[in-house]
Amino acid sequence: MRKPFAAGNWKMNTNRKTGVELVSSLAEGASDLAGEDVTVAVCPPFVYLESIIKALHNSNIAVGAQDLYFESDGAFTGEISVAMLKDIGCTYCLCGHSERRHVIGETDELVNKKVTAAINGGLLPILCVGELLEERKSEKTNEVVTRHLEKGLAGLNDEKVLAVTIAYEPVWAIGTGLTATPEQAQEVHLFIRNLLSKMYNETIASEMRILYGGSVKPSNTAELMANPDVDGVLVGGASLKAEDFLGIIKASVQ
Repeated sequence: MRKPFAAGNWKMNTNRKTGVELVSSLAEGASDLAGEDVTVAVCPPFVYLESIIKALHNSNIAVGAQDLYFESDGAFTGEISVAMLKDIGCTYCLCGHSERRHVIGETDELVNKKVTAAINGGLLPILCVGELLEERKSEKTNEVVTRHLEKGLAGLNDEKVLAVTIAYEPVWAIGTGLTATPEQAQEVHLFIRNLLSKMYNETIASEMRILYGGSVKPSNTAELMANPDVDGVLVGGASLKAEDFLGIIKASVQ
């Protein structure tokens, strides 16, 4: 059985003080859940990663980065390597988040390099996939998700791909207040699992966790998670409030 997974992406929010206060509240509130019943992770901005990791050292809440660079070192001003993230204690890393793709301009090929580098360096990547509103309206959701998956996982063998968590994020539902219905979420999650089965095998497809992201709230988490192929949530704005994120964590295991 796949363990539920609740991950919080803080994006470009918080400061050192508010970030430490937030995770301190999370660690206290989720002490009887995180680790055993549900995987919990937070992804703060780069500059606060070490402070957050130190604040969580006695908890079961993991920490991930929001991005990385695929080269190990060198003249890449402003970039952060896998080794640097591992050095301070990161466990996860987001790869290919829609804002990286559609705001920053990352390509599928670049995302694949980052996923591969993360795995080779000992991080667990969360590969984000999902369609724009116009792509959903044009009934291209499966086409877009297929491209993101096939190109994002290119070159990964059976052993390495098991390090990956997939996050389905319909771009039209991120930060808009719109949420895919449970039926829409399940439909795409099942499509992803079937695609993974074709790309690899049924065992791998059944073991990999697939998260839903897009205006996730405490009030809709349980309904989303009731779907057989929705294994967790990737949370944006609601992960910035301890009460909301704790509500989501608790709802994910009910």
